[in-house]
Amino acid sequence: MTYEELRQDPAIRTYIQKADESLRALGFTEHSFAHVTKVSETAGYILETLGFPPEQIELVKIAGYLHDIGNLVNRVEHSQSGAVMAFRILDRMEMEPAKIATIVTAIGNHDEGTGVPVDAVSAALILADKSDVRRSRVRNADIASFDIHDRVNYSVKESQLRINEAKTLVKLKLVIDTRYSSVMDYFEIFLERMILCRKAAEKLGLQFKLIINEQPLI
Repeated sequence: MTYEELRQDPAIRTYIQKADESLRALGFTEHSFAHVTKVSETAGYILETLGFPPEQIELVKIAGYLHDIGNLVNRVEHSQSGAVMAFRILDRMEMEPAKIATIVTAIGNHDEGTGVPVDAVSAALILADKSDVRRSRVRNADIASFDIHDRVNYSVKESQLRINEAKTLVKLKLVIDTRYSSVMDYFEIFLERMILCRKAAEKLGLQFKLIINEQPLI
């Protein structure tokens, strides 16, 4: 089972679509194919840049694609329910138990409420997921009725996660339009996520830096 094969599976595509429909009804930002694909590719970039073997890169991309399917069950504890769903899916596809274990562990630990970067794959997934902040994730067309999550995501004009050439730092660089959200708004809702990103970076032997409008903040 490869990442590209997984993306074509009709059942998996249905679960992702239906999970996102539930979040749409609850007023959440986009968690559909754009999000999971970006997370997969970013997580793959992290491990590839750090020189991890192709097998682990493939596993983290699969974990990225499946990481939010638990929202189909409920937003609460979606990482744990998603891990259980992923186990069932991958077991049905006859993936090797060791690979399933790595993917399930990463999915079950990606949320800032309970997640811990226990290995390289889970750490890369955390960094990729928490760095996906962008205007296009906002679905509310009425700016006047934005909540704080809408305002913060809508304010982000550019978002880039990059590892430096020395492979000592991972930087999340954001360009924020302060007409819609302040830097303090970002910290109010994302501080816990940034702390988890710092722990994930440390698991990979990196320092985590957050830079907003060219100002280093973490």
